[in-house]
Amino acid sequence: MGVEVIVPGTAAGREGLAGVLAAPGEAVVGLDFDGTLAQIVADPDRARAHPDVVPALSALAPLVGAVVVVTGRPAAVAVEYGGFAGVPGLEHLTVLGHYGAERWEARTGEVTAPEVHPGVALVRAELPEVLERAGAPEGTWTEDKGRAVVVHTRRTSDPDGSLERLRGPLVELAARHGLMVEPGRMVLELRPPGVDKGAALTGFLAERGARGVVYAGDDLGDLAAYAAVEERRAEGLPGVLVYSGPVTGEPPLRELADRADLVVRGPAGVVEVLGALAERIREGR
Repeated sequence: MGVEVIVPGTAAGREGLAGVLAAPGEAVVGLDFDGTLAQIVADPDRARAHPDVVPALSALAPLVGAVVVVTGRPAAVAVEYGGFAGVPGLEHLTVLGHYGAERWEARTGEVTAPEVHPGVALVRAELPEVLERAGAPEGTWTEDKGRAVVVHTRRTSDPDGSLERLRGPLVELAARHGLMVEPGRMVLELRPPGVDKGAALTGFLAERGARGVVYAGDDLGDLAAYAAVEERRAEGLPGVLVYSGPVTGEPPLRELADRADLVVRGPAGVVEVLGALAERIREGR
């Protein structure tokens, strides 16, 4: 693996990387899960981290201030699908599940979380009828995340068209019960407001007193984390944004690709970045 893998294409990214490398012990590496550490698959229950993710994180984690996985999945599910529990070198890994509403610490192996928003149960009960009234196309299916409910259109004949057809009814349903709708790639997630990856990442960086941050994501839900890094850069603190682009025939999400300092192809590309970052840090010691 060559260190050229981690050469950002923007001046802000190159400056951010230099700042991270100058003080890696004060830097946080933040990572989305699906699409970033694990390949996107038709059935989310079959998603698993790329086989080289755990070795790469185990090598990098002891060299930086902290590694945090920020995901919309339940924390325990991300830990299971990632294979993160009980791994030497990952003792200080943190997983922020449900966009920060849940927290798993590798050193304790425990998940902590507040009570579930009452609107989630009400939405869950009404959702089948709402989808039927909206004429949800064949192939539409729902995923219960416990603290959120997700409607997928990836399996329909027209995923994007189906998403737009269902957006209005789902926004109305969410609003009736105090929830919001977060769009993603062929998904609409109904979840509590005020919970997003930007708030989760910002809180974690403040908690750790981080001076620098590298964040990698792949979908619209990562835009809030991108914004959090950009806000820190505006304050003069180093940050690097990585976009884990699609490895299939799907077009890249321009919202992320245009704002990223470094674009790679899916989880395999992210693994290369993690390995190259560890290599650069070791070289500087």
